[in-house]
Amino acid sequence: MQQNGKSRGGRPWSFDRDGAIETAMLLFWQHGYEGVSVGDLTKAIGVAPPSLYAAFGSKADLYQLAMARYEETMGCLDETAIASAESLPAAVRRLLEAAVGNVTQRPRERGCMISSGLVACHPDHAALAQDAAARREALRVRIAQALSCFAEHDQIQRLARHLAAVMQGISIQARDGVALSELGVIVDEVVAGVAARFPQT
Repeated sequence: MQQNGKSRGGRPWSFDRDGAIETAMLLFWQHGYEGVSVGDLTKAIGVAPPSLYAAFGSKADLYQLAMARYEETMGCLDETAIASAESLPAAVRRLLEAAVGNVTQRPRERGCMISSGLVACHPDHAALAQDAAARREALRVRIAQALSCFAEHDQIQRLARHLAAVMQGISIQARDGVALSELGVIVDEVVAGVAARFPQT
């Protein structure tokens, strides 16, 4: 594989580190943290365990890198596009339709890695679960920021919490194989509710 960067000892990596993070992201996204072993990772990446540990420290460290990669790519929130919508219902539609697209675009890795990640886990992985929860809360904050121009602060905070819960539910539904058309119905109903609640926005 391609060399990229150096090991902790100063020697060049014998594999593509960036590609390894991408591969790990797909594995963790598909199977969850506890469903992926170090053996699964080394086989998919094409390295021996010592090389994996030298490059990333631990499976947990690699998982956090994979989560960050997911946030930067597959799970990103286009706050500018949402905030530029002509109304709050339109902004909510953009948000939720993008969320549906993100959780259904890959047939093998359905759902959201962050929304579904480590909701329940072994106590040994509590720190990773707390990190996943913090990422979900950070997403809620970004949703509120994107919608902040459409209504009063307290209203937007409550709505952002509601939308974050809807998006988490959509992720689980997608993971369960619910059809894209049915997820679209959820979006339509939420948008209709927002339009009824905020008729002037």
